[in-house]
Amino acid sequence: MFEKLEIFSMAQALARHAAQRQSVIARNVANADTPGYRAMDLAEFSESYRNARTGDLRATRAGHFIDGTSINAAQIGMVHRPDAASPNGNNVSIEQEIFAATRAKSAHDRALAVYGSALKILRTAVSGRG
Repeated sequence: MFEKLEIFSMAQALARHAAQRQSVIARNVANADTPGYRAMDLAEFSESYRNARTGDLRATRAGHFIDGTSINAAQIGMVHRPDAASPNGNNVSIEQEIFAATRAKSAHDRALAVYGSALKILRTAVSGRG
């Protein structure tokens, strides 16, 4: 009965998306001085979650195969940031990465809050105390 509550699935998906986005941001910061590196980002959670709900095939782990090729889940929905490049071809902006990291942390905190709140409601409903 309680195995597949949508609120828990959504909170888990949001937390996973935020973690993947933090990983992409960390890669951008690590390559801030790499000539020719183009900053990457993930598509917004609402877009990726909507696409996941349509029944399309999606990889959720690095070892999953789609069309016979193994792909990394963090590469799904990856987009290049269209910022202007510096003379060496790198377009990483540390300031923009800081703001993106803050948004990702906020999304992760929101996922934890939703999960905790839903768990509290579920416990109250199951215990019969209201």
